[in-house]
Amino acid sequence: MNIHTRPPAVAGMFYPADTNTLSQQVDTMLVQANPAIRVCPKALIAPHAGYVYSGPVAASAYILLQGMKRISRVVLLGPVHRVPVSGLALPEVDSFSTPLGDIPLDKATMDSIAHLPQVIWSNAAHAQEHSLEVHLPFLQRVLGEFRLVPLAVGDASSKDVAEVLDLLWGGDETLIVISSDLSHYLPYDQAKKVDQITADIILAGEWPIHHEQACGATPINGLLAALGRHALTPHLLDLRNSGDTAGDRQRVVGYGAFVFGQSDQI
Repeated sequence: MNIHTRPPAVAGMFYPADTNTLSQQVDTMLVQANPAIRVCPKALIAPHAGYVYSGPVAASAYILLQGMKRISRVVLLGPVHRVPVSGLALPEVDSFSTPLGDIPLDKATMDSIAHLPQVIWSNAAHAQEHSLEVHLPFLQRVLGEFRLVPLAVGDASSKDVAEVLDLLWGGDETLIVISSDLSHYLPYDQAKKVDQITADIILAGEWPIHHEQACGATPINGLLAALGRHALTPHLLDLRNSGDTAGDRQRVVGYGAFVFGQSDQI
């Protein structure tokens, strides 16, 4: 059987294309990450901008996964930026590739949700999409080998996303990652206020949040809806913006990292 692989689309732009440079950059961000809590993660929310901007914030979530050999499947949801999608799109390939190697897709699990009316197959939705790809090197460095279920989320309801997540929830072997940045292109002080409000909503388990608050609002809202059926506690790991990391403060993009899990169960 021929193996069909989605090649990296934003290597050399959002993150380094050189294998050694990429490994070193990710490892450095992980070493520098210092989350205030230790939680056994079931789900994460992490940003998807270029590493120079949002990488340190994402690292505060991914450092929690180091040494967690129990995780063998990652369900990764992110918003579409380039190709309009009605529903949630799965790719028709066998693996995703980064400069760190290939990640096999969990085809059996993907097939198990293909009957849902909100789930479609679309290579086009994934081909140039960065919101999923930028998380993969982090996952590769902290987890090593795992299987991936990638979903590009377009025009869908919170209920649509929650239904998919319920079917994919699994046990300790399954991690759910929601990819989202927060506010876009606000002045620094205004962005801080808006992002804090968004963080407070997520921590309270309230929803919906709106797309001007988070570009991944749809998958975030779906996760928050699904959490009503699961006893998990949300924690804020980091909340900053591009004015704090690598940009000016005139028009910033907000980034937040959150973990949903059970405390003190590592």
